[in-house]
Amino acid sequence: MFIPLIQKRRSIRRFLKKPVEPEKIELLIEAALRAPSSRGLNPWEFIVVSDRELLKKLSKAKIHGSAFLKNAALGIVVCADPGKCDVWIEDASIASIFIHLAAESIGLGSCWIQIRERMHNDSLTSEDYVSGILNIPGNIKVESIVAIGSPAEKKHPHTKEALHYEKVHNNLFGIDFK
Repeated sequence: MFIPLIQKRRSIRRFLKKPVEPEKIELLIEAALRAPSSRGLNPWEFIVVSDRELLKKLSKAKIHGSAFLKNAALGIVVCADPGKCDVWIEDASIASIFIHLAAESIGLGSCWIQIRERMHNDSLTSEDYVSGILNIPGNIKVESIVAIGSPAEKKHPHTKEALHYEKVHNNLFGIDFK
């Protein structure tokens, strides 16, 4: 079931004006909490945002690549505490993709919005902007926001022929796998 899911999954940036059902939100939260974590330290924290005004503010988190969040029904902000785990970035990233794939599996569209290492404007980081809006304490770092909702667009899957098999090496770098 996993392979067909990833074969059809696409990032969705246009959403219907329809709330996400509570039982689906519960499944997304469960997926996030089941994400693998180095040494089981679980440094992540999740903020589930459904408030339209907050989503509108969060849609301005980055100069480019976050505006579509204002039309999503839901945003899940994925954060972590670096003091709990030296690989918090990886753990938060894995949790983000678990949310992303869980959304696809239950008929929702989603798109990852990178926050860490991005800028809100010339002088303020996206992370500081998001943290200020959501009252996130200083010891907690923001990795991403996953925009989620009922898709208002249909994208064709990437074909197998479009995959970058040239990036797969056989035993040694530079030796084609095929």
